[in-house]
Amino acid sequence: MRLHSGPLGLSLAVLALFSARAGAQPVPAKIDFSRDVRPILSNHCFACHGPDEKVRKAKLRLDTREGAVAAAVVPGKPDASELITRLTASPDDASVMPPAKTGKKLTPREVEILKQWVKDGATYSQHWAYAKPVRPDAPKTKFPTTNAIDNFLFARLQAEKLSPMPEADRYTLARRVALDLTGLPPSAEEVEAFVSDKTPRAYEKFVDKQLAKPAFGEHWGRMWLDLARYADSAGYADDPLRTIWKYRDYVIQSFNANKPFDQFTVEQIAGDMLPNPTTEQLVATAFHRNTMTNNEGGTSDEEFRNAAVVDRVNTTFMVWMGTSMACAQCHTHKYDPITQIEYFRSLAFFNNTEDADRVDETPILPFWTDELLAKKSALEKQVADLDAALKGKKPDEMKPERDKLVALKNDLAAVKPLTTVPVMKELTGTARRKTKLQFRGNFMDLGDEVTEGTPAALHALPEKAPRTRLEFAKWLVSAENPLTARVIANKFWEQIFGTGIVRTSEEFGAQGEQPSHPELLDWLATELVAQKWDVKQFLKLIVMSTAYRQSAKVSPELFERDPENRLLARGPRVRLSAEMIRDQALFAAGLLSAKTLGPSVRPQQPNLGVTAAFGGSIDWQTSTGEDKYRRGLYTQWRRSNPYPSMSTFDAPNRDICIVRRARTNTPLQALVLMNDPVYTEAAQALARRTIEKGGKTTAEKAAFAFRACLVRAPSEAEVERLVTLYEAAEAKFAKDAAKATQFATNPLGPLPKGVGVTDAAAWTVVVNVVMNLDEMLMKR
Repeated sequence: MRLHSGPLGLSLAVLALFSARAGAQPVPAKIDFSRDVRPILSNHCFACHGPDEKVRKAKLRLDTREGAVAAAVVPGKPDASELITRLTASPDDASVMPPAKTGKKLTPREVEILKQWVKDGATYSQHWAYAKPVRPDAPKTKFPTTNAIDNFLFARLQAEKLSPMPEADRYTLARRVALDLTGLPPSAEEVEAFVSDKTPRAYEKFVDKQLAKPAFGEHWGRMWLDLARYADSAGYADDPLRTIWKYRDYVIQSFNANKPFDQFTVEQIAGDMLPNPTTEQLVATAFHRNTMTNNEGGTSDEEFRNAAVVDRVNTTFMVWMGTSMACAQCHTHKYDPITQIEYFRSLAFFNNTEDADRVDETPILPFWTDELLAKKSALEKQVADLDAALKGKKPDEMKPERDKLVALKNDLAAVKPLTTVPVMKELTGTARRKTKLQFRGNFMDLGDEVTEGTPAALHALPEKAPRTRLEFAKWLVSAENPLTARVIANKFWEQIFGTGIVRTSEEFGAQGEQPSHPELLDWLATELVAQKWDVKQFLKLIVMSTAYRQSAKVSPELFERDPENRLLARGPRVRLSAEMIRDQALFAAGLLSAKTLGPSVRPQQPNLGVTAAFGGSIDWQTSTGEDKYRRGLYTQWRRSNPYPSMSTFDAPNRDICIVRRARTNTPLQALVLMNDPVYTEAAQALARRTIEKGGKTTAEKAAFAFRACLVRAPSEAEVERLVTLYEAAEAKFAKDAAKATQFATNPLGPLPKGVGVTDAAAWTVVVNVVMNLDEMLMKR
């Protein structure tokens, strides 16, 4: 078969390579149930022969040893086991398993694994993710290491007869680690200081500097906002705007303050239930007020209140425990040991908050400035004084004062807080709701009442602890929890290396992938807890490793052996997120605002002239001043119409929790970079910087623009190509002044005095090309 060239052809080639390699894999010498057998049974058998007794076929249960041995497996005797007989039956045999109508079929290798497993005694073991991590000893390796991360990775490389790559050069490291920790490139001054620093701690000092920047909290806050399904609108059909940006600021400030992650967790799940909660802790509870609300006329408030509570359960288990609880809302989980009753026992923790899908989103927390409070207090005093003065007066004597009182009350009503944020507040006493099982997840078809509780397959709540949302939050980050530390460590690893140790970072259950380095994952999980959930220290540990500092260059042989870099025999090479791509362009152009926190903003976007079915025009009025140049995470996020250029680069609409963004490479992305007003303006601004500060010669200017975008210096060949491009563009624009003017000034505005329009337009072309380079969009 001949493969097409280009991205599709490459994808097919990689797929073919994977298929070939998978087929060639031998049966392991020693069968491990969790690694080798459970995935086969989960993918092919559990849907009909698993935990859900309502759909279980032939009364056969294969997710437990008792069930398997009772009906289908004879330990030690594969030829006498009905399981093996059915799996090896002829495709025409009606008894063949899986049934032909399912379209599923085990590979010969999978059948051999199951045969060997039965022959060895058909032993079962607890799913790895449900066993509390035990800290393993770091293995020895012949390769130089910086910390235990290297020991685990390099010992695996040694076993695979591979070697790590040498350390990347300092320009590459400077850009890589700055992007990973702050989402922004380093300044030219920072880079040169790092490159010229010959002391042993030069790299560590550079890392510490990045960790200390306010940009750190903004970058990692963006990651968390995906998990929190943060948006500046309520969702559903009309999708009205809502005010909740104080929660976004809480997240940013928490990361910058290096708030311990366990505290960060408890505040967001149950900050309102802490003793004497602070304003900050109350704001934190907006994590679960980010759920969508539906205030369209004729809708049922209770239906959508229930939908919000369901979302809170699903989001909580997915974010902290990598568990797809949503399956158990309608029936007992088909793959994992979670019953429908356990789902609603978990839901009961969230079912007694005051919010109820109201238009005004109460309960809300107001924020007052000192000036507004003083004005409010003064007006309240005037109203009270006038009220007192009117007592005892005859009606005909009261008209002027009454008119003044009405005016004062109107003035008082007009004094509004600076902003508000919806928060969680627990119902008390007789107002508390009863939680009942919902058949098929229907909030109107109710079963027996259930009380608060957690899945039995996981660690238990403390026996005498009250069954409250606060205790549930503590349960999430308990030292006994087998999942949270693993899931969070894996999430941070995924952000740095592009893929988690568990690739399915949203799913650690039976349907998730096995860890590529299970011992390393357990070591990281126990290390995160041992560090008392210190996020900055944990991230520093990762980026200080020798493995992280490797060159990302790859030989054809290594690419064939490990195309996705799962073994990490080279440094990470990962496509940047939508926000990072935009922020980097503005940073290189000298346009990016350093302003932090505050209300969401509306940067430039193409005017489409389109009206939504509900909610009117989707165009907006661009923010003025530096607000239109703020970092991407401050952009107003409307669920029905997310910022279009960032959507093109795979940013989600955040209707629901997003654990793992897709990473795509499409022609539309190139069109955005070449034509979107934000990127056009950035190119024009950098062109002007290049003319002003880039040096005297065309070659010097080309090198300046290149370094501004990519940090490193260009090669002679790269400079030569950029100079040739500049000369060709200049010659073309010299013949068309109108086109040159448009290309150099729209949308940025008139050129500075002394800057020629042809020169500016030509450099805009050059910069636009550099901003479209693969290297600009990748972390190498």
